[in-house]
Amino acid sequence: MDYLPNLLMPPAVLSVGGLTGYIQSLLEQDEQLVQVWLTGEVSSANRYRSGLFFTLRDPDEEATLQCVVWSASLEKLVVVPEPGEQVIVLGRIRLYPQRGQYQLAVWQVLSAGEGLRALRYQQMRDRLAAEGVFDPERKRPIPVHPQAIGVVTSPQAAAWGDIQRTLKSRYPGLRVLFSPSLVQGDRAPESIAQALAWLEADGRAEAIILARGGGASEDLACFNDERVVRAIATCRIPIVSGIGHQRDETLADLAADCCAHTPTAAATVAVPCLEDLQALHFERRARLFARVESRAVESQKALQRLETRLQRIHPERRVQQELSAISSYRHRLLQAASYRLRSQQQHQQFLQEKLATLDPRAVLRRGYAIARTLDGTIARKATDLSRDQTFSLQLGDGSVRAKVLDLSED
Repeated sequence: MDYLPNLLMPPAVLSVGGLTGYIQSLLEQDEQLVQVWLTGEVSSANRYRSGLFFTLRDPDEEATLQCVVWSASLEKLVVVPEPGEQVIVLGRIRLYPQRGQYQLAVWQVLSAGEGLRALRYQQMRDRLAAEGVFDPERKRPIPVHPQAIGVVTSPQAAAWGDIQRTLKSRYPGLRVLFSPSLVQGDRAPESIAQALAWLEADGRAEAIILARGGGASEDLACFNDERVVRAIATCRIPIVSGIGHQRDETLADLAADCCAHTPTAAATVAVPCLEDLQALHFERRARLFARVESRAVESQKALQRLETRLQRIHPERRVQQELSAISSYRHRLLQAASYRLRSQQQHQQFLQEKLATLDPRAVLRRGYAIARTLDGTIARKATDLSRDQTFSLQLGDGSVRAKVLDLSED
């Protein structure tokens, strides 16, 4: 007889749906899987009405991942996945319980290589922009008439010769301080930062030209290095960049106080043209002389008009007219003052007469009297006094003290 071993029964048995739901919650709530960048080779791709389904393969690990781009997101893709292509995808891990499989819901697809470089460029650009490194408010103006200019470039580059010729032809006598550096390769970022630091420590340069000749985008990678960008942003001397490219902007261009597309253009921006200044001076001088001459002619015409008016109106006649006007004004002023005085006198007399009629002493002089108690209260009726009460009577001339013998309300 065979006996089954004693199996320890678990406290609860999960269903397939319960286990699948648990795994789904683990995958879809993981912070690392909510937004994930992946790179790989597209091994197959099929287009349906609902979206594009493709398989992403890792040739080194022999691993595959099912991916889907829903129809609403297809138009936003930079690159449409094709079999055999190396791509970079951005998406989120999703699990589908019906099949018990997980796949990547893709939002964006980029080409590997150049796409990865562009992605890193954009990420660094966004981060530095958020810090305010590229803000227009922090950019400083280039001096109009600098006495010394610093130049940072390779001594073997054609850019150095172009800059020298441009500065010499445009602004003779300018002091040029050359700070050599590498402008290509892995050591270039540190070399450029040190060259800028040397010019800043020297203190004589009023502006700096950072230049490099043209080249492929890979050759310009050092100008997208964070060390170079921060060295430009923190430099106390205004910087003009002339990296020598026109299709794309490097982060060094964005951080510089002024950006030109070639070394020659950077030198043109950094200093004015002496011949242009001379021409401008002569033009302003000619305009000034013309303006002075025009003002002189206008003043001469104004003087002639005044002389003509003076001849038409003799000074003595004008003085007589002014004296006559003054006499008329004086007569009118005296009349107005006299009328106002009479009016005020009449008003004063009216007020005096009205005050006399309202004077209580005039009433008393006609035979009336005012009865007051000893505390000064006026008695207006008989009941205000009492028998044998002493009171005073104010007459038209003087007052007497009396005593109440009898009271009558009639």
